[in-house]
Amino acid sequence: MTNTDSHQASSLCIIPARGGSKRILRKNIKDFLGKPIIAYSIEAALKSKLFKEVMVSTDDEEIAEVARKYGAEVPFFRSDESADDVATLADVVDEVKMKYQEQNKLFDHICCILPTAPLITVENLKKALFLLNEKDADSVRPVVRFSYPIQRAVRMSEGKIELFNPEHQNTRSQDLEPAFHDAGQFYWMKFESGLRGKNKFGFEIPETHVQDIDIEEDWILAELKYQLKQRK
Repeated sequence: MTNTDSHQASSLCIIPARGGSKRILRKNIKDFLGKPIIAYSIEAALKSKLFKEVMVSTDDEEIAEVARKYGAEVPFFRSDESADDVATLADVVDEVKMKYQEQNKLFDHICCILPTAPLITVENLKKALFLLNEKDADSVRPVVRFSYPIQRAVRMSEGKIELFNPEHQNTRSQDLEPAFHDAGQFYWMKFESGLRGKNKFGFEIPETHVQDIDIEEDWILAELKYQLKQRK
């Protein structure tokens, strides 16, 4: 029995999807190549068979209806505090944990999958759970390598540019340490620590499998990447 198999019955999937997206209106249920974008996160979670329960945390009746249509549960609605602009992902996870604890429903692990992650794969969900157990980590997430060395980043002031790290002006690119950023797809974590634990691990996924979606141009790129991925 693998590490992923041994924890199937004690893992909770949380998909946080509030209704108040501003830059892309109704982003979490906007049509993405034929179905609401949140459907891709729900379907990946269900297909993985890693979870005892797949739930959507929302403050919005329409999102709840869509979530249930695609197989997720919405056992309660999000509070006003965790649905505002300043609430963090950790705050949302903590609230969901508290609600389940009040019902005396406990889990070993939580996976928080973002609702706008159509490029997510079951393979990566399983890999991250394996790492969570293997490394005894508090949390594990996919990360992406920056395509250009961050040590060569520049600042601009009225058109004038200067390096943030001028000491690397003449350093060869291959001699600079690679840097990574959060892929913004999902986070596996221990139930007790949530996203507040300090022992964090990551694993690299390719840039073609990731797209942060904040503006309409991002949406178009995500659709193109999804279609490219489907052809392989």
